Amino acid sequence: MKSLNGARVAGSLLLIGTLLFIGGCGFKNYPVPPASVVPKPIEDLRYAVDAKGVTLTWSYPVQTVKGTDISEISSFELYRAVVPLDDYCSGCPIPFGEPQVLPGGVNGDETRRIGTFQSSLLRSGHKYFFKIRSRTSWWAASADSNIVSFVWHTPTKAPEGLKVKVGDGQLTITWQPVTSYLDGRKVDMPVEYQVLRSQGGKGFKALGKAMSGTTYVDRMVLDGQKYFYKIQSVLIVEGNVVDGSTSNEVSAVPVDLTPPLPPASVTVIGVAGGNKLYWEKSTGSDVAGYRIYRRAANEEKAILVGKTKADTVTFTDMKVPKNVRVYYSVTAIDKATPPNESAHSREATLRH
Repeated sequence: MKSLNGARVAGSLLLIGTLLFIGGCGFKNYPVPPASVVPKPIEDLRYAVDAKGVTLTWSYPVQTVKGTDISEISSFELYRAVVPLDDYCSGCPIPFGEPQVLPGGVNGDETRRIGTFQSSLLRSGHKYFFKIRSRTSWWAASADSNIVSFVWHTPTKAPEGLKVKVGDGQLTITWQPVTSYLDGRKVDMPVEYQVLRSQGGKGFKALGKAMSGTTYVDRMVLDGQKYFYKIQSVLIVEGNVVDGSTSNEVSAVPVDLTPPLPPASVTVIGVAGGNKLYWEKSTGSDVAGYRIYRRAANEEKAILVGKTKADTVTFTDMKVPKNVRVYYSVTAIDKATPPNESAHSREATLRH
């Protein structure tokens, strides 16, 4: 009996002590982790949709909310909400479900680590929402990331028949309209097209906004630089943009087709053994040189008799035909390949 009473007393004391400890520390629920271990919320959650589904990417947190460094993330919690378009309400709370736990990892020494999640289990005609949290331990979770959302629909096929017409300081891209979904059904919603461009064949970026036409003129190009293009079909579902399939790439190099202005004030004087010409420089900024032409009085067409570089504005003709009056003209050429040649200057003849 004494041992039983002693156990009751000990149990009571233990219970009172536990209550005093909890009450004194203020812990009514789970303990609150110190800010020195709570990661900063992820701010760059992004998504990319293609014909296969969605790919989410984000950067690993590298600091806590207090600014201390984080070398490892123990896990991520990915939250998803799915709402049929018929039931969607822009002002209603987003019905996120229980999170999917994703493994974390150690941050890179030099480059910030990127997290990735892919999903192909998407339902047509539904709007998807995603957000994510990171943890350094089971009790230290970050606040919510930014929320990304998109509408999923059976994607449209990729545009076909891409062609590029080369111009002076511009490239014109054309393609055939998309008329069906990937499953073969005929498109029954508006389709637009997003032009994607790259200067190295990788890292394609969107040019402006999606458009309804099938022709795009790119004037933001430099002559002599190679450009690569792809066209992505875009479906408009109840005002929402749904990315479709992307075409194969085409490439082209815009060509300088504009010649420089012709030289002015061509003058001819006689020198020992020939004729010497002078002229004023062409005002073009890309002049590579000059071509000198000679025409005999009894001929209609001038022939090329010499060339000079851009910094030389004189030429001596030592093979002047005898006993006939000759006329000279000069043209400017630019640095294009092949070079563009200006019109001929006004003809000049030997002054007597």
